[in-house]
Amino acid sequence: MQNKIILLVEDNPDDEELTIMALRENKMTNEVVVAHDGKEALDFLFGQGACAGRDLSIMPALTLLDLKLPKISGMEVLKRIRGDDRTKLLPVVILTSSKEDVDLVAGYSLGCNGYVRKPVSFPEFVEATRQVGLYWLLLNEIPPTRGS
Repeated sequence: MQNKIILLVEDNPDDEELTIMALRENKMTNEVVVAHDGKEALDFLFGQGACAGRDLSIMPALTLLDLKLPKISGMEVLKRIRGDDRTKLLPVVILTSSKEDVDLVAGYSLGCNGYVRKPVSFPEFVEATRQVGLYWLLLNEIPPTRGS
């Protein structure tokens, strides 16, 4: 699982820490890039703003996307990812505490690859993270990125 970047888009510091702890607990040593709002996520993915000049040939092998984000919502981030040839094939898993079926349907309608509700207990969260990581970082094959 080395050399594959995980983009974690999460505005809650506790959930950010919990997710990183769960990844480490599962021996996933991937670099985790954290975006704290939708704008930061899009800046990273498209090499703009604070990330201008970033090597766009290095894209995340997995994006874990929260829905309730400041500045630009998770759904809008997903829409923009799917709307650009450079990023439309990137694996995006929505990782959210939302229990709204409307969010589930909207996420899949916009092209998410998976939708995971954040478990309440840490052991359940670690197990959910393990399963997501094993599939998306080890088993799943992703097409080559197109770069800029």
